[in-house]
Amino acid sequence: MSEMLDNICREAAALSWIDWAATVTALVYVVLAARQYIWCWFWGMVSCSLWAYASFAFYQLYLDALLQVFYVVMSAIGLYQWKYGGSGGGEAKIRRLSGEQHLFVLLAGGLLAYLFGYAFEQYTPAAATYWDATTTVFSVFATLMLVQKVLDNWLYWIVVDALYVWLYVSRGAWLFALLMVVYTVIALLALLSWWKAYQADVNNGNVGEQNSAS
Repeated sequence: MSEMLDNICREAAALSWIDWAATVTALVYVVLAARQYIWCWFWGMVSCSLWAYASFAFYQLYLDALLQVFYVVMSAIGLYQWKYGGSGGGEAKIRRLSGEQHLFVLLAGGLLAYLFGYAFEQYTPAAATYWDATTTVFSVFATLMLVQKVLDNWLYWIVVDALYVWLYVSRGAWLFALLMVVYTVIALLALLSWWKAYQADVNNGNVGEQNSAS
């Protein structure tokens, strides 16, 4: 434990302003998203732009770098969707996935993760290709759900963030691994918060019990 803390302290001292800015803005983003504040997406744009550079230049996680670029685009879409994606062009309400949609996400995600992992292992010097591909693919699916205010996105983020803890530890990025531990906890709290809000909407007749992402 003391060795891990020493590593975290050394990393913190060695981090550039890009690392620190990415870390702080990422925390702001996820906390605001957990509380359903629409301006979380602005902070997401800033954070993901910085993380894309760090993942590519510092850690050779090329798929993760591409993922961060995707996040920047999705942040702009999310800002619009949350504001105007609801019924009649109003604010979007929380939705749910059906069982069939969950099955599609798991099967399609698993297949894509294998294909990307194999391709990057064979043709690039990227590290931890299959793990990187798995977290990348399911992060994409979770982001698409978050953009549409699908409650189930937090279930996927809990698993993805936990996998990211291992991935960053394997690359010696202890501070980012610690950040992912925090993300995992926030995702769990967000799931509980969104569930309460969803149930309140159901009880008020604002959404249906089987409401699913479209």
